Amino acid sequence: MVGTQTRPSLLYMVKQVELVVRSHLDELVKPEGITALQYTALTVLERHDGLSAAQLARDSFVTAQSMADLVRSLESRGLVRRERNPRNRRELLILLTDTGRELLERVAPAVRELEERMVRDLTSHQADQFRQALSKAWHALS
Repeated sequence: MVGTQTRPSLLYMVKQVELVVRSHLDELVKPEGITALQYTALTVLERHDGLSAAQLARDSFVTAQSMADLVRSLESRGLVRRERNPRNRRELLILLTDTGRELLERVAPAVRELEERMVRDLTSHQADQFRQALSKAWHALS
């Protein structure tokens, strides 16, 4: 029926949230001279330091080629370093530097504020349910 309004699809809504979060995150980290994608890679390393470029790319949701460029940029700024994997000398591991950790500490309050803003109209229980639902959706598709 023409003119009938339907609710937007869940996929559309998730994408809209992702785009607006990324836009806000880009603005938050811009003063530090990094992008939201670079911030994401740094936070992945903060949680799991010493990843291969391939694993970091997967965990950061970018292609291997994009990650190679991203790592070069972060390395040139002294935010990450590469070193040989002691268990596999052919593999390079990417590690967060102290400078990278300090950058994450500086932006952490603003990032927390953005997260709080995103769920401020939810009760604490609803925010927990939202996190659980997102986690379940991610696991279902991974």
